[in-house]
Amino acid sequence: MTTPDTLTPSQLNALARNLLEDSFPLVWVEGELGNVARPASGHLYLTLKDARAQVRCAMFRPKAGRLTFQPREGLHVRVRGRVTLYEARGEYQMVLEHMEEAGEGALRRAFEALKARLQAEGLFEDARKRPLPRFARRIGVITSPTGAAVRDVLSVLARRFPLADVEVLPVQVQGDGAAAQITAMLRAAAASGRFDVLLLTRGGGSLEDLWAFNDEALTRAVADCPVPVVSAVGHEIDFSLTDFAADLRAPTPSVAAELLVPSQDDLRQRLAALARGLDKQQGLRLREAIQRADRAALRLNALRPQARLEALRQRQNEALRRLQAAWRQRSERERATLRHAATVLRGAHPQRRIERLRERLQTLAPRPQAAIGRRLSHEALRLRGLARSLEAVSPLATVARGYAIVQHDDGRVVRSVLDAAPGDRLQTRLSDGSLRVRVESDGDDASR
Repeated sequence: MTTPDTLTPSQLNALARNLLEDSFPLVWVEGELGNVARPASGHLYLTLKDARAQVRCAMFRPKAGRLTFQPREGLHVRVRGRVTLYEARGEYQMVLEHMEEAGEGALRRAFEALKARLQAEGLFEDARKRPLPRFARRIGVITSPTGAAVRDVLSVLARRFPLADVEVLPVQVQGDGAAAQITAMLRAAAASGRFDVLLLTRGGGSLEDLWAFNDEALTRAVADCPVPVVSAVGHEIDFSLTDFAADLRAPTPSVAAELLVPSQDDLRQRLAALARGLDKQQGLRLREAIQRADRAALRLNALRPQARLEALRQRQNEALRRLQAAWRQRSERERATLRHAATVLRGAHPQRRIERLRERLQTLAPRPQAAIGRRLSHEALRLRGLARSLEAVSPLATVARGYAIVQHDDGRVVRSVLDAAPGDRLQTRLSDGSLRVRVESDGDDASR
């Protein structure tokens, strides 16, 4: 027998579940993954733990399918979910809605997001990058003055090219304020105009240690720097945003120093090779000059100066004879031209031209009178012909034969008895004048 206050295990678990779910809203928890299991159902089961405790968690398939990374043992994550109780076993657990990497994983996501955004702006394009000077006279090294990186850089530069003037520009390379300090130093060094190239470097470390070199403001300052920038941050496997924005990325600080300056041994060897080549070229040029001098001496000996002078004298005399002949021909042509011009000028004298025009005027003077007479006779004949033609078709000629023209006062011709009515006054034109008549009756009355 049970008392009214006695609960069954399922009732107790249901009450506990309701109490947990009502007391806790969605919560964020950060910890390390353990006991990760993903059965065929697609659900994800795991334990979230720290150094002192752990809590069982479940993420069902729809949520687990949207994860952007693979959960694994030991991974540090941040999760969001609700606290509940699995009634069948009476186990307290969290049902997860979201999971993301914490610590370095979160930094890696922020790194990739900022890298993608700056790359889309064209900040890492090869077209923006400039070549380094072949022989850098002044090199600015922006780094920590106490780190191993600066010692490696200075050692390599001194060994390879001691002529270079190297100046260490001390900055903080890790922790709060490091990015702003590096950015300010980079801009000040570029504005000073003292350096041919700038080296931005530090030793290796975790992503969090190198995070100052992933700062957006520093990356943009590197890309906009008017002085060529070399970035050597961390080890060969480490990449920072300043590496992508710089004009050259070196895998390590030592390699960066080797890329900045030439090797003095290589330069000595090259100078020696150039000196040998110069000596060889000078010897060759000297031998060629001696050979040319020998050939010139042979030609000079073969040609006696007296013979050359005689040949030149003959050429001069021949040229003088040709010049005199050409001058005579030119003079004859000019005189002939002058004689012809004088003849033409005499023929074109104004007095002779006036006489010819006067003779022509006398010849042409009678012609207009004769032409006018012939024209008047022709026009008179034509006029008489037109008069006869007009007279033949004139109505006056018809009237002269005994006919008359009957007209109304407005000039309309009466052509039929129907064109006049009794009482109309008409004008009758005869050959020697006109009569005014009045119509007494129409044609029918006259017949009656």
